[in-house]
Amino acid sequence: MRIFRTRRAFGAVALALAGALTLSACGGGSDAGQELSDEAVTLRFTWWGSDARHQRTQQVIELFQKEHPNITVKGEFKDWNGYWESLATTVAANDAPDIIQMDELYLASYAERGALLDLGTATKHLTTGDFDKEALATGQVDGKQYGLPVGLSAYAMVVNTDLLAQYKVTPPDDNSWNWADLKSIGEQISKASGGKVTGVQAFGFDAGSLNIWARQNGASLYDSKGDVAIPPAVLASFWSYLLDLTKSGAAPEASVTIERASASLDQSGTATNASAFGTWWNTQLTSLAAASGSKLQLLKMPGEATAGSPGSYYKPSMFWSVSSRSKHPAEAALFVDFLANNDAAAKVMLTDRGVPANTKIRATITPQLEETDKAAVAYLDALKVGPAPRVTPNGASSVETILKRHTEDVLFGRATPDQAAAAFIKELQAEIDGA
Repeated sequence: MRIFRTRRAFGAVALALAGALTLSACGGGSDAGQELSDEAVTLRFTWWGSDARHQRTQQVIELFQKEHPNITVKGEFKDWNGYWESLATTVAANDAPDIIQMDELYLASYAERGALLDLGTATKHLTTGDFDKEALATGQVDGKQYGLPVGLSAYAMVVNTDLLAQYKVTPPDDNSWNWADLKSIGEQISKASGGKVTGVQAFGFDAGSLNIWARQNGASLYDSKGDVAIPPAVLASFWSYLLDLTKSGAAPEASVTIERASASLDQSGTATNASAFGTWWNTQLTSLAAASGSKLQLLKMPGEATAGSPGSYYKPSMFWSVSSRSKHPAEAALFVDFLANNDAAAKVMLTDRGVPANTKIRATITPQLEETDKAAVAYLDALKVGPAPRVTPNGASSVETILKRHTEDVLFGRATPDQAAAAFIKELQAEIDGA
């Protein structure tokens, strides 16, 4: 199952993207061209990922080509670090691949500059009837479907039930618990362990936790126009809570929290059995369980029961997008349809790109999954989610870098929550305005 990355170094990529797309701005996305060709067609398909993903994807390409012998799909794959510079360069040169594996952070940047096809114009060869409407909404920009979500995840609290049993702490009822409950139970664990284990691994370094907090408080990080919309008081309360966790001993001291936030998954408080509770995406459960060797369980986020509307939402692992300049948009849409809806393709890819967003496909592959992956699927299926957050605006791809810096300032006492809130909003809006 794919592990979601914490994005920390997008500055250079964002600059390359902005420059490239300025050069390539075009009026794409009009008519997909509905007719398939009887002649030989070659499609280029680009993605990032590991060697295992490359192998699985190549198997899927071969399955597709057997069904459509006149269509050749050429794969162009790279690792994450080099992917975005390469894509920006090819788009700027009007030489973009036909099918693009797209990330949420950059979807709006490419879509708003006309580089992507509106998939709503390709419905003759691409169907989305087995996708939840809130899942589809994650790939929409200004009401148009520029990305089809491949996999989905949702934010969760991961609890180490072995640690709770060891320190004789009763597990919380995640149908009713709130943020005060998390702090209280965290303090109990820290005290019972004599400081050997902290109750909570502090968060505040990814957009997931911030989005949940904002949404539970009736707010959102961005408005429909793409401007920063979170009220300063809501943002300040987020950091005040994290500061309270640290001061009470429920969470580690600031230096430990910051060190873990910058480390890999297997060095986290959850993976090393150093913290009983931690915020993660549900799809990370398998890797966390393997690293920790403990029994881990997914819980709904605190505060969901009392929030006016669900804070939880679907996060796409990635999208399938089609270039607006593709010479073969009908064939490109047909290939995306195969990737998204074909049972044989799904049984090859399984959860390599996340829990499938297609609900029918999700049910098809579930019997083949490991128990922890099945738990991740069950969590997603049972979760009540609200409307999808606004897609990350053009210019805001560095949001997690900015968030991390201000969280550090608060935890180290270099800024108050109110000061950090004002500075964060000003800085992020400046990035958006300057894009």
